[in-house]
Amino acid sequence: MARFATLLLIPVLIESVLSISFFLPVNSRKCLREEIHKDVLVTGEYVISDESNTKLKITDSSGHILYSKEDATKGKFAFTTEDYDMFEVCFESKSPMGTGRIPDQLVNLDMKHGVEAKNYEEIAKVEKLKPLEVELRRMEDLSESIVNDFAYMKRREEEMRDTNESTNTRVLYFSLFSMCCLIGLATWQVFYLRRFFKAKKLIE
Repeated sequence: MARFATLLLIPVLIESVLSISFFLPVNSRKCLREEIHKDVLVTGEYVISDESNTKLKITDSSGHILYSKEDATKGKFAFTTEDYDMFEVCFESKSPMGTGRIPDQLVNLDMKHGVEAKNYEEIAKVEKLKPLEVELRRMEDLSESIVNDFAYMKRREEEMRDTNESTNTRVLYFSLFSMCCLIGLATWQVFYLRRFFKAKKLIE
C-alpha cells in the first residue's frame, strides 16, 4: 500500500515564496497544502531528479484540478485563484512491478504567489517602464497586497466577533431556560410532596 504523507504549510499574509526540497520514495505520495487569497497569481517550477512514473497534481479544496502532469520531471505551472481556499500540490511516484530497487527521488519545488509571482521585467518591457517606475510599481502592488490582507483580517475579526456574540446570546438564553426549568421542577416537587404528606396525614 502506497505511503501517504502530508505537509501543512502555514499561510503567509502578504506574499509568499516557497522553496522546498524533499525525497519522494517509490510508490508513495507527498502533498503540500497552503491557504491563498482570492485573485492571486500563483507560479511554480519543479525539478525531479530521476526519471520515473511521477505524477504532479494541483487541486483546490473542492477537488478541482488546476494543473496535472503525468511523468513529470521538470516544468512550470501558473494559475490565478478564484476564491480564498486551501490548495494542495501532490507528487505521487509509482513504479512498475519487476523494476528492482529504485532510489528515492529528489523533488525541488519553488512556488511564488502575490507580488513575488509577477514578472516585473516582462512588465517593464511591455509598458516600457524605467527602473524607478518598475520599483514604484512593485511597491504599489505590495502596498495594495498589505491593504487587502488587513481588510481580510478585519473581516475575519468581525465574523469571529459576530459568532462569539451569537454564541454568548444563545448560552444566556439556554441558561435562563435551564434556571426556569429547575425552578419549575423544584416548585412542583414542593407541592407534590406537600400533597403526599397531607394524604398520609403526616402534616396538617
